Amino acid sequence: MAAILVENLTYYYPKSTRPALKNITLKIERGDFIIITGPSGSGKSTLVRTFNGLIPHFYEGRFEGRVLVFGVDTRRASVAELSRKVGIVFQDPENQILTLSVEREIAFGLENLGLPSTKIRERVNEVLKELKIEDLRYRVPFELSIGEQQKVIVASILAMKPKVLVFDEPTAHMDPYSAWIFSKILKELNRKGYTIVVVEHRLDLLVEYATKIFVLKDGKLYAQGKPDEILERDDIDSIGVNVPKFISFFKKLKNHVRTVKVPRSIKEASEVLRKVVMWSSL
Repeated sequence: MAAILVENLTYYYPKSTRPALKNITLKIERGDFIIITGPSGSGKSTLVRTFNGLIPHFYEGRFEGRVLVFGVDTRRASVAELSRKVGIVFQDPENQILTLSVEREIAFGLENLGLPSTKIRERVNEVLKELKIEDLRYRVPFELSIGEQQKVIVASILAMKPKVLVFDEPTAHMDPYSAWIFSKILKELNRKGYTIVVVEHRLDLLVEYATKIFVLKDGKLYAQGKPDEILERDDIDSIGVNVPKFISFFKKLKNHVRTVKVPRSIKEASEVLRKVVMWSSL
């Protein structure tokens, strides 16, 4: 059974005559690391809001087709029920903060689930340790950096033990170092068995971990496939996808050295380039 199955999904926001999503069909398997990308306004954030029932339960409008989460039709389950299966971290973590201490923030969702206090304390301690933010336990979330706030929101969602974690442009407000650290967190969560879905423009740090990339354009699924299949296509750059510079470089290099393999990471790119330099010097 797929983690998320989207079938013939078309969605119009209320009072809109143009679909935000049009006839989308895709599958996300358990354990996948998915990147959803595409130009601004292509429907990426709208799509992930269907994964936990925010669409159609919170955002109304016209909804056609269906979305299944571990076989459950999102139209027939509440957002609260679906949140136990799919947790979403949005672009601005401050908008998701509800309390005045990190510990309380993580416990908030668990209290709403009606868990006993002993179980809540156990889970809070567990995720603080897992994300290495035990030193933030008594801090005020609004006083933290964007990167720290993002970790707190992730912790609050992990504590509820969903099977799928969705991140909507998580590195948008992060400096390069913080974004790199966060990419490592996502990799580790995926290694531990979580299905990861990331809406992102900055692909350079994540592409090496991805099992599949979905490209949206004008509300339609423009392309889907393995990262190397998608990012090596000549048309992907032209529609506004931010193809990592090292991949663009090696695509051009391949026109001159056909045996060169386009790398999936900056580290791999450095190694391939070293071999090319050694070969050319012979």
